[in-house]
Amino acid sequence: MVKAIVGACWGDEGKGKITDVLAEDSEIVIRFQGGSNAGHTIINQYGRFVLHQLPSGVFRQNIVNIIGNGVAFSVENFVKEMQYIKEGGVPEPKILISDRCQVLMPYHKELDGLEEARLADKAFGSTKSGIAPFYSDKYAKIGFQISDLFDGKEAIYERIDHVLGLKNVLYTQLYHRDPLDRDEIYQKLMEYKEIVAPYVADTTTLLHNAAKEGKTILLEGQLGSLRDPDMGIYPMTTSSSPLAGFGSVGAGGIPPYAIQKIYCVVKAYSSAVGAGEFVSEIFGEEAEELRRRGGDEGEYGATTGRPRQVGWLDLVAARYGCMVQGATDVAFTVLDALGYLDEIPVCVAYELDGKRLDAFPPTAQLKRCKPILEKLPGWKCDIRGIKKYEDLPENARNYVEFAEKALGVPVTMVSNGPSREDIIYRS
Repeated sequence: MVKAIVGACWGDEGKGKITDVLAEDSEIVIRFQGGSNAGHTIINQYGRFVLHQLPSGVFRQNIVNIIGNGVAFSVENFVKEMQYIKEGGVPEPKILISDRCQVLMPYHKELDGLEEARLADKAFGSTKSGIAPFYSDKYAKIGFQISDLFDGKEAIYERIDHVLGLKNVLYTQLYHRDPLDRDEIYQKLMEYKEIVAPYVADTTTLLHNAAKEGKTILLEGQLGSLRDPDMGIYPMTTSSSPLAGFGSVGAGGIPPYAIQKIYCVVKAYSSAVGAGEFVSEIFGEEAEELRRRGGDEGEYGATTGRPRQVGWLDLVAARYGCMVQGATDVAFTVLDALGYLDEIPVCVAYELDGKRLDAFPPTAQLKRCKPILEKLPGWKCDIRGIKKYEDLPENARNYVEFAEKALGVPVTMVSNGPSREDIIYRS
């Protein structure tokens, strides 16, 4: 069976933990899109880890972990993360990298920073990880596939010259920088070749066969529905598709009909890193209190360290996110963070130009929306350590079931703490 684990809203919902939990009974875990611009936090017997590019199955020895062809693959970050988990006492994981995956180059990161600086107050809130320039190059057909690194020297130089013919116009004319050097680019590609050679494989065929054989495969997405460039809050989105529907493309070798379970991760409140519309956002001391109590170490970006925007659970956005993901199940996370509240506001609809709106609108209308809030009674206690759903306080169960009814998708997992063991299953 193929399962996808994806985010409902802006990202930061806790997908890494859910992947880590479900990996126990799986054989393959795949990162199918995105790059090092977001982090998945996992707490297990080895400690606390934040993974930016490695699949979240690397902590289990029964797993084959694959970096799929849809990923913006940073070789430098791969080396850093492998060293990071090794120093944390994690045994050497089984990792394969798709030979069709493309390499994120140093100039992608540099261009990302230069463009954000040029845009100034109109910037997109980029993590400056090179993601937008990388995917721009990929779809403009001037990227480097990993398989290109194993081509002949003459062919690689020909490819470099073609790329630099375009890149150096940007460097010299738009950003007023020195042009890129072809020999330096070649040497960097050869460095990358040496590093990745032990891991490169035809993962497309491997996954095709694994799906045919009925193996349990997890597709791990990055960010969430509202950061999708088609279905999200464009243009304040990422540059790859974090939707489960893209999983078969970004993983490669898996037919769309093979994805039978789609776990859409919904946070019990809302948070986001990066710019963009956020109707249920709160501010001031109220926001700081939620930010301090949220997540496992507060609501601060796992990649950037920036304070996250926080707000109340937005059921309009989350319902839309589950819809576009095609969710079969909801994993409801960070419920424990709300235990300090007497009453918990929930955004149940939007007000747009004086009228109630229950459907999530495109960005041009979203900018004018205001939240319609309903308050639910809080449970005023610590719920960490509870293992059975029926043992949760009544008001905590009411909160979960209120959200479930609005989402229209069964909540089958409830996370009530940051560690692997803090999980409650519902049938």
